[in-house]
Amino acid sequence: MSTIRVDVVSAEESIFSGDAKFVALPGEAGELGILPGHIPLITRIKPGAVRIEKADGGEEFVFVAGGILEVQPNHITVLSDTAIRGKDLDEAKATDARKDAEEAVKNAKSDIDLAKATSELAVMAAQIAALRKYRQKK
Repeated sequence: MSTIRVDVVSAEESIFSGDAKFVALPGEAGELGILPGHIPLITRIKPGAVRIEKADGGEEFVFVAGGILEVQPNHITVLSDTAIRGKDLDEAKATDARKDAEEAVKNAKSDIDLAKATSELAVMAAQIAALRKYRQKK
């Protein structure tokens, strides 16, 4: 059985490090699926779920708020400012943050404020969608 080493790292900590059979995540141009031996690739990733099919048959699920993906034939690195393990996602907290972001969009006084609020709203919507996807898998 062929595997690939996977590291998911946030600004604060290593979220996942281990061997996997397959990794799926939201690339900037669409969903990416990566198998061992994949050609080298560096790309931005959008907010959403990173799904890791582990070598032992289990599955790891991580929400990332965007970031950078580097793929080498035997190693995947996901770098994100914010990454949260699926089991640690809190729907009530994410829903409250999304409401705050919606309010910030309505009350934006400048283009910069609007852009920041819109970005935060997109991240919170992606986090809620990722949480619901994670719960469906359980």
